Formats: sequence, C-alpha cells, structure tokens
Amino acid sequence: MEPLSSLEMWGAVFMRFTPVWIALVVLFAISIVTKRKTGLYGKLFDSPIGMVGFALVMFWVFTALFADSVMTHDPLAQLSGMKNKIPGTPLASPAEGAYGWYLFGGDNLARDVFSRMVAGSQIVLIIAPLATLFAFMVGITLGLQAGYYMGNRDTILSFIANLVLAFPVILLFFLLVTPEIREAGYKLPIWGGKTWVTSIPNLMAAVLFLFPIIFLLILWQSKYYVRPMLRNILVGITLVVGIWAYSGLTFNNDPLGILRMDPNILNIFVSVVFVNSPTVFRIVRGLTLDIKQSDYVASAQTRGEGPWYIMLWEILPNARGPLIVDFCLRIGYTTILLGTLGFFGLGLSPESPDWGSTINEGRKLLTIYAHPALAPALALMSLVLGLNLLADGLREQSLKD
Repeated sequence: MEPLSSLEMWGAVFMRFTPVWIALVVLFAISIVTKRKTGLYGKLFDSPIGMVGFALVMFWVFTALFADSVMTHDPLAQLSGMKNKIPGTPLASPAEGAYGWYLFGGDNLARDVFSRMVAGSQIVLIIAPLATLFAFMVGITLGLQAGYYMGNRDTILSFIANLVLAFPVILLFFLLVTPEIREAGYKLPIWGGKTWVTSIPNLMAAVLFLFPIIFLLILWQSKYYVRPMLRNILVGITLVVGIWAYSGLTFNNDPLGILRMDPNILNIFVSVVFVNSPTVFRIVRGLTLDIKQSDYVASAQTRGEGPWYIMLWEILPNARGPLIVDFCLRIGYTTILLGTLGFFGLGLSPESPDWGSTINEGRKLLTIYAHPALAPALALMSLVLGLNLLADGLREQSLKD
C-alpha cells in the first residue's frame, strides 16, 4: 500500500469519526428544537460562544463513547516497522482485516498515535468530571453549613480550607501521587484489637468518598421528612448503592466484582477531590452568605422549615448559575492537571494512553518527530477550550435569568 497524502489522511480521519458526527448532528437537532423547554441548557443555544464550546466538549464525549469504533488499532499494540513513522504511513504487513495505516503516525514504541489520542479521551472524561463532581459534593456539603450557621463551625471549616489552599498545589500532588506514598502502609486500630493497614490515599478516600452518600441522605431527609414512605425508599436505595460503590471504589472490596479503582487512578482521583474541595467550599460559602439574606429564605424560616431544607432546597437552587459555570471551568482545570501529572510521570501507568503521558513521551523527540506529541496536545487544548467557552456561554445566559 502507498502512503496517504495529507488530503487523503484527513479524509480518512474525518471518516473514522463518522459515529461522532452523527451523534453531534442528532444532539444539536433535538436540542435546538426543544430549547425553549429545557431551561438554561436550551438558552445555551442562543449563545454562539456557548454552542461552539458545547460542540467541542460533546465531540470528545462522543469520541470517548464510540472510541472502539473510532480507533484504528489497539492503543497499546506495537507493530513491527512502525516506530516514529510519519502520519499516513501504511503498515508493512497488516494482518487480515486490520486497518492499513497509522493515520497520525507511530510513536517511539511503534504504537498508533491516532488510536492513543482517541483512547486518551476515555481516561480524561472518566476521571475529570467524576472527580470534580465528588469535590462539589464535599464543597457544597461543608460550604452551605459554614455560610448558613456561621460561628465556630464556619471558623473551623474556613481555617481548614485556607490551610489546604495555602499549600502549593503541584507540590501537594507530588506528595500524594508518588509511588512511595502509595506503597507506604500505616496501621490503624479498629475494633477487637485488630488493625487496618492502609495508605494515605486510601485513608483520604475513606473520608472523602463518604460525602456523596451523606449529601444524598440529607437531601432526601430534608425534602421528604413529611412523606416517610418515599423518604425511606430513597434512603434505602442510597444506602445500598452508596455502600456498594463505596466499598468497591475505596477498598476494592465490591462483592459483585464490578466496581474497583486502580491504585494509580485512586491516587489521582483523591488528590483532585482534596485540592478542589476547599475552592468549591469558599464559593458555596460566599454564595450562601449572600443568598440567605433573601426574602424567600426568610419566608421559609417563617414557615418553620428546617435549616437543611433551606440550605438544599432554597439557597442551593438559587446558586446553581455560578456553580454550573464553575463546574465546567473546574473540569477544564482538572483536565490540565491530569495532563500535567501525566507529563511529569506521576499519572497513570507508563504505557497508559492518557494525553499527559503521551505528550511526555512524544516531546523527547520533538525536534525530529512532532506528531506523537502534537496530536494529544491539540486534543487536550481543544477540550479545555471547549469547556472554557461552554462556561462563558453558561455565564452569559445565567446572567439573563
């Protein structure tokens, strides 16, 4: 087979993303038709900046979902004769049914750069949004009560948040994700004279991963305490699913063997939650201090509503605009942070196709072969740009409410 020309290569790349293009067209068509009925999401389509950002973000979301169809090769496979090959290079002796080219060339270990770029989107779009969501659960749960109750509770929580924020972030990550920290074991006493051997990341996960369960339990209790049957059902479902997920993600002790988290991913996940939670806490606390002076909060207090009902069902919904915008921006920050950790070799395993690790491997030969580092770098840049534009669009529309 002959090498692909630039036009042929980009045409082939475009065709590989066919499922993504179809999904984007369907999503935008449905969203535009129903935009008057979907609140803030629908209003996003009145903002050109927001639409561009949304399109970029959803491009990578659908790429991650359809990665198996988009990829041309196994991202970890090393094919003979394909080391540092330029984009569009044909395989020397492809197996029957295998794709015949490396569309974006080969890296220094003869792996397909295009497939690694696509596979890297799955890693980023699993870790970054979930870690950000967990950080918001922690920050919202603590920030609401600090701003609402004030006093000693606010003083203590604010001091802890400021203590974490005062520590240099990149140094904190170096301390939390290095192999020595992960492998170091600490014995903690438990009941019956027994001890629990754990590491600092596992200990942090054991605390931080409780917050989503606590948040949902308080949410159901505060809203449906006058409907005990429904409340008990929701609390029961939350406890069963929450404890199952908690045991699997924190201790790799899922009885069904479905949920588990690799130690490298757990370190990164916990680090992101720990670093982002104080910032979210301060934002929520500030919003709570402002909103709790509103008339509708005074009306709820007059009706005799409990403090958590007021915090979760009166104050929090009216703080959704700034929080949604910050959520989008924080996913972008987390994406950059994951890339930075991977670049410094502190992310996932060395063979992982995450964008940071791939950029780090490619930059070693950057002056000779630019393509191994260029593809994941542009992918990372486009996703973060999309998140920032999406946040701008959401901010613009939320200000009109």
